Amino acid sequence: MMHEEGEKNQDEPVERPWIVLKTTYDVEAWIDHQNRAIQQLINSSKASGWGICFSLGEGGDIFMHTTSEGDVLLDVTPEAEWVTPLIAAATQVDVPATQIWALPGDRLTQLVLGLSSLIASTRLVLDHSFNLKHKFKRH
Repeated sequence: MMHEEGEKNQDEPVERPWIVLKTTYDVEAWIDHQNRAIQQLINSSKASGWGICFSLGEGGDIFMHTTSEGDVLLDVTPEAEWVTPLIAAATQVDVPATQIWALPGDRLTQLVLGLSSLIASTRLVLDHSFNLKHKFKRH
């Protein structure tokens, strides 16, 4: 279903309402589903900045990308800075000096579980820069 909608207009991401995930099993099933959806999009396009955008109910967006090494990059928009203490607490990572976070891959489940009640919607993204031209420090 996601693949068919993506084929209709890949330039226009489909925003999906968020369903609060309450257990690690829920989060791991969601991650698996998103991985498959992203792989379908990558295979059908020449995407370079693919990932997921979490739109927060209280404002702001968090763009998430996983690297080929399995680490997680987050681009926390200025409007979403209010959530940085929660990201730090959920992942046990210090708040970086920039809006780009680099997290070990084993923190993804804790991140999604910690943010779950604050997310309003998600959408797949194909071309987000994740400010990779800027240096970031992995924690």
